[in-house]
This record gives sequence, structure tokens and C-alpha cells, in this order.
Amino acid sequence: MSTFTIFIALIIFVAFLLVIVIMVQNPKGGGLASSFGGGGTQQLGGVQKTTDFLDKSTWTLATLLLALILLSNISIMGGQASTESRALDENAIENALPADTNTPSENTNGENN
Repeated sequence: MSTFTIFIALIIFVAFLLVIVIMVQNPKGGGLASSFGGGGTQQLGGVQKTTDFLDKSTWTLATLLLALILLSNISIMGGQASTESRALDENAIENALPADTNTPSENTNGENN
């Protein structure tokens, strides 16, 4: 199993967790905290801490997702021996040219179209 495959699996897992954490939150600020019987600013117990936990976990998972994406790109680049493009290689350009260089507009009778 290559390192890129491991990174892809981790990216999918973190993205799934991020979707779950975002879906639990309420866009108007209530979310999971409002279902425990609160919505005010002065909360006792763990209701306000639930909102803080969801907010911190969203930022943590988003940062982790970005870091994994960047690291997966580095793992792709590290697996290649050369970062030069083969399109810039003269031999590759010569091999890509067709053997027959006649254009379709040329007429064998000498007549112009």
C-alpha cells in the first residue's frame, strides 16, 4: 500500500467527520446546545461547552484536512524521480510528430482550392 493511498483514506475519513460535526451544528447558533434546553448566553453545566467543542472540532478537522491534502501532494511529488515534464524533452516531441507531414489542403494535381 502506497503512502498516497493511506493519505486518501485519511482524507476521506476526516472529511466524513467534518461533515458530521458541521451537520450537528445549527446555523443560528443553537445546534446541539439548544436541544439540551438552553439558548441563552449564561449557561450552566456543559451546554455552552458543547458549542465550544463543536466550534473547536470544526476548525481542528478543517486544518487537519488541509494538512493531509498538502502532505498527499508532497507524497505524490516524492515518488517521482524527475519533476521535469516529458513534453519539454526534445526526443519526446520528435517521437510525437507524425511521420507523414502532408497537409490535407495540398492537392496532388497542382490545383488550388
